[in-house]
Amino acid sequence: MDECACQGPSFSVCDSPARRQWLMATALGGGALAVTAVVPFVASLSPSERAKAAGAPVEVDIGKLAPGDMMIVEWRGKPVWILNRTPDMLAALKKAEPMLADPGSERPQQPPYAANETRSRRPEMLVAVGICTHLGCSPSAAFTAADAALGADWPGGFLCPCHGSTFDFAGRVFKNKPAPTNLEIPPHQYLSDSRLIIGSDEREKA
Repeated sequence: MDECACQGPSFSVCDSPARRQWLMATALGGGALAVTAVVPFVASLSPSERAKAAGAPVEVDIGKLAPGDMMIVEWRGKPVWILNRTPDMLAALKKAEPMLADPGSERPQQPPYAANETRSRRPEMLVAVGICTHLGCSPSAAFTAADAALGADWPGGFLCPCHGSTFDFAGRVFKNKPAPTNLEIPPHQYLSDSRLIIGSDEREKA
């Protein structure tokens, strides 16, 4: 599983050529707004190169992902965020709703089981593809509420440094931004309390 450019209170990454491309892209584009922080790493599993090339499901160990931490893995060549949201982050979802373009997730950017207020199978756990729906840049974490660079009403979430699209802690896009839709929620399911598989769910077994 590969490293991406997003950063937050805590996130994990693994190395690969794709990861280095993501890092370079955000390093070049992210200087305009200093909204990220250097954080410790959290270990994750790494699928085989053959499995990644084939777009196979990716199994992840989330047992050490503490509240407020985010890890980033690769699935089908895309960075996938796994964020263990704190109670404050969950509370910020409701605060953000009047400012969102699609607060009810009416557009089909998620499986049916994630078409809820948290866009997730578990309220605390966000699993989202970390690619902006505008031009495919990788947003950065902007977790601090009322960040000086984003305004006093900023509830926390993610910022795309390329063209300024912003997303809340459920990956829902704010109004009047270049990104046309919410972030994609990939198919996923929990194998246990500490094991998550991305790219597969029980619908395939129906």
